[in-house]
Amino acid sequence: MTLPIHLLFRMLQKRTRIAVWLYEKPDIRLEGVPIGFDEYMNIVLDDGHEVSLKTGSKLALGRVLLKGDNVTLVQRADVTT
Repeated sequence: MTLPIHLLFRMLQKRTRIAVWLYEKPDIRLEGVPIGFDEYMNIVLDDGHEVSLKTGSKLALGRVLLKGDNVTLVQRADVTT
């Protein structure tokens, strides 16, 4: 079994762009390249964007610190939802 921390570490090493689903915000995703995280799933994203699924718009955020309590799901950003 692959632990979530190991999967996120692999994405960090390969500089894979990820999409993060937010807790209680089903119509918004945060996308970016992970540059750091910890055991609580606090994630630092570089070149972050807020993507609205309703309008399809992207808002550039730059570097973002995402608190682990808000993380519902992490996936590659190129996977369609």
